Amino acid sequence: MVAMSYDPRRAARPMPPRLDIDAIEAARGPIDPAHLDTPVATSAALDAALGCRLLAKVETGNPIGSFKGRGADAFVATALAPGEAVVCASAGNFGQGLAPACGRRAHACMVFVSRHANPLKIDALRRFAADIRISGDDFDAAKDAARAHAQAHGLRYVEDGAEPAIAQGAGTIGLELAASHAFDAITVPLGNGALLAGVGSTLRRRAPQVEIVAVVARAAPAMQRSLLEGRVVRTADAATIAVGIAVRTPIAATLDLLRRCCDDVVDVAEQHLLEAIVLLHRHLGLVAEPAGAAGVAAVLAQPQRYAGRRVATIVCGANLAAPLRALLIDASPSSGKTQS
Repeated sequence: MVAMSYDPRRAARPMPPRLDIDAIEAARGPIDPAHLDTPVATSAALDAALGCRLLAKVETGNPIGSFKGRGADAFVATALAPGEAVVCASAGNFGQGLAPACGRRAHACMVFVSRHANPLKIDALRRFAADIRISGDDFDAAKDAARAHAQAHGLRYVEDGAEPAIAQGAGTIGLELAASHAFDAITVPLGNGALLAGVGSTLRRRAPQVEIVAVVARAAPAMQRSLLEGRVVRTADAATIAVGIAVRTPIAATLDLLRRCCDDVVDVAEQHLLEAIVLLHRHLGLVAEPAGAAGVAAVLAQPQRYAGRRVATIVCGANLAAPLRALLIDASPSSGKTQS
């Protein structure tokens, strides 16, 4: 592959105050249909357990088990020069989206992961022919190593959450939800922010009456603190089971956009994340990783806030680490599930 010479100004285009809805609609074009038009699952039994009517947008049935393929496809198709090689860091799911998107369009892809990354996700990256580099004790340390490698070798560094095209791809989830269902509120897992930026920008235009609640893990509060204070707040660690939203160092350039894309940012305890995983499996037959279940955890954490309301959420990842799968042994699916 031919790598473009490194230019830090090209590392990511600045995020606008809000993503353009026309660009989000156009992002559907290059996205693999396997990632589009995903179902919305409901269950009367789950509604009874939560005290609200839950609409679960299921982003886990595609070949990579997460929503990340949407943004990765949109980015690779529109933001790279022919043959341009890329370097990224990933907790697992973003790399699984970017590697096959690059492979289909003849771009080399190097993915940095931490030493504690989910082995199942690393195995999946190998299946997608990614060049895997293991570095650092957590996701943010892997990001630092990836950025340094890109600068040293003249490669394009791709940061999930910092690229408008990635967020635009994620925003297609909001287009589908707004077109198919009416709801009062939505809970959106918040990691680096591409999902919130895309879905929040879409709903501000397509369903402006909807309350948008971003969700972080209480044990990884950097994004919540940063949005509430309007500045980057770093934390010493992000020791949560929800590795997909375990952020220590937010992206400064995205904070203004993300604040415009939500009405509130809440945190959830580890126990609520575990309970959410079990409920999704028991009532909807879904395997969700903790980050993917964070939206349901938010309802468990604040039941009075959502009581009697129609609440959408995005089950955005299914790559559950082996130790947590034991939780699901007794959580057999119940009847009453529907999809639309």
